[in-house]
Amino acid sequence: MKQYRILQVHNFYQIPGGEDVVVRNEKRLLEEHGHTVFTYYRTNQELREQGPVGKLFLPFTAVFSFRTIREVKQLIRKNRIDIVHVHNTLTMISPSVFYAAFACGVPVVQTLHNFRMLCPAGSFFRNNVICEECVSGGLKCAVKHRCYRDSRLQTMVSAMILKIHRMLGTYRRVSFICLTEFNRNKLLDALDSGRMPEAKKIVDASRIFIKPNFTFAEGILPNAAPEPEEYFLFAGRVEALKGIDVAIRAFERIPDKQLYIAGTGPMMEKMQDYVRKHQLNNIRFLGYLQKEEMAERFYHAKAVIMTSQCYEAFAMTIAEAYSYGVPVIAGRVGNMEGMVREGITGVKFRYDSSEDLAGKVLEFEKMDILALKENAREFYQKRLRPEDNYRKLMEIYAEISRDRRR
Repeated sequence: MKQYRILQVHNFYQIPGGEDVVVRNEKRLLEEHGHTVFTYYRTNQELREQGPVGKLFLPFTAVFSFRTIREVKQLIRKNRIDIVHVHNTLTMISPSVFYAAFACGVPVVQTLHNFRMLCPAGSFFRNNVICEECVSGGLKCAVKHRCYRDSRLQTMVSAMILKIHRMLGTYRRVSFICLTEFNRNKLLDALDSGRMPEAKKIVDASRIFIKPNFTFAEGILPNAAPEPEEYFLFAGRVEALKGIDVAIRAFERIPDKQLYIAGTGPMMEKMQDYVRKHQLNNIRFLGYLQKEEMAERFYHAKAVIMTSQCYEAFAMTIAEAYSYGVPVIAGRVGNMEGMVREGITGVKFRYDSSEDLAGKVLEFEKMDILALKENAREFYQKRLRPEDNYRKLMEIYAEISRDRRR
């Protein structure tokens, strides 16, 4: 198999997230198989260091950055790069990274970790409900509602990036990796729906591939009996997008069931106050946990609770739960619905209903939990292992390399 020299491109957000984990996992996977991975990493922490002039020009450099073009072209030529693999470009890198690859004649692919190709906020989520108004009404809707970080200026920048690069035809020259069939269908349905006049010029359907994320499973003992499980686990950001309020109000209804919350976020203080005020002694906040601590919490949980109120581009928490042989109780929405097999790897509830979640937790406890655990681990072994993911990634690299030579 060809040994590639890969340039991995990623713009880290100011608050770490699942995308960062995926990027590091993929770099490690490629290096373990003998490929050479170079990196072009930037971070939005740079925004804090910019002077007044830099911040003034940010709306322009976020759309097109000559610095990115210069630095990426240098890396490609100096290191004889075969593939440029982009993950995130917002805000410091910008889509100009694609033009660096075009100029050097190197194939470029981007993994779409969210829905930002259609939604400036990247989530299809507004005012605590799912929203696709930008697809039907245009990007101006996002600016009107200040969808990205509740800032009209930042939303306008995000919308400008999409609008200008759609007009330039940038995205049609790029290959894309969608994490699920659901995501690919969302992208193509929206762009081919006729609701966007420029839709058919935005992407090339033949250049869109599907490859899920994966997770490593070191130190997991699937055949060893864990200590008796006493709690359900919520693992994620403590925010409305992840449905933390749905989870807490569900366990308020079932005070004899324990809920552990691993993570932090903008609603942390509000939810802690709610728990104290209502004397919910069955709910415990663990805060941010390191990898080893998180692994232990996963392994000894009865089930993982997934209450996301959005589509979830790919629910990494579910993948991690399955790698530990832990079943999942998830809402029926977006990709979560497809990743949980009812009665086999977990159970599903109406995603925005704390009452339905509480009922499903009680139903879950009457099921054969050992069988559910075995099924969860089997799901991981069949669909989410690094080796399977690596083979799929190599198929994509080979295809886009052939396409470039045509």
